[in-house]
Amino acid sequence: MRLIYFLLVLPLIYSCTASRGTTGKKSIPLFNGKDLTGWHIDVPEMDKNPNAINPFVVRNGYLVSLGTPGGHLITDRSFSDYRVEIEYRFAGKPGNCGALVHASKPRRLYGMFPQSVEVQMMHENAGDFWCIGEDITVPDMEARRGPKENWGIDGDKNRRIPNLTDGSEKPPGQWNSMNIECLKNEIKVWVNGDLVNHGFNATADHGSFALQAEGSEVEFRKLLLTPIKKLSK
Repeated sequence: MRLIYFLLVLPLIYSCTASRGTTGKKSIPLFNGKDLTGWHIDVPEMDKNPNAINPFVVRNGYLVSLGTPGGHLITDRSFSDYRVEIEYRFAGKPGNCGALVHASKPRRLYGMFPQSVEVQMMHENAGDFWCIGEDITVPDMEARRGPKENWGIDGDKNRRIPNLTDGSEKPPGQWNSMNIECLKNEIKVWVNGDLVNHGFNATADHGSFALQAEGSEVEFRKLLLTPIKKLSK
């Protein structure tokens, strides 16, 4: 059913997108394969518990989110107008994680999540948007997000906007690719080559990029950011 819906809205998605291209600037590896240079860690448990482990480590050349204690790995730099290419897998049991774009105020939600738009990586939900102190619009909002009176960006409000496809992810243990394009106030997401979400009128257009520790071990082998710009028609 969701695949049929995707086919129906695909023309609308592309009609909302102006032509664009790379700026000619070099791509920026966010992970150097050796250490966490260029990132900082925000894990509330580490504030109060001197024995708390750091849930973000480098192992066998991969950046690994151990899942617990919960928190975020955040780039020191802020970015706008870019595409980030991610390759990740749940090496063991399928679980939960997320990539956050336009991250700003730390611990904005529940004393944990930075203000941002989350691109979900949770198994079988990759590509969902979650609004964390920021908002975004998609085509046919009420059908996808539920009754308008329940929408919101805080607490128990309906902050989730489901992705458009089923079956885009690979089985646990296999590597997934996720590309996230942030251009002005639009965000597009591809999973393994499928366009799975497209939002516009986002309430932020720049900020840090972040990864989650949210209960599950996840390995990352590629995190590559490439600046882009909108071309004139």
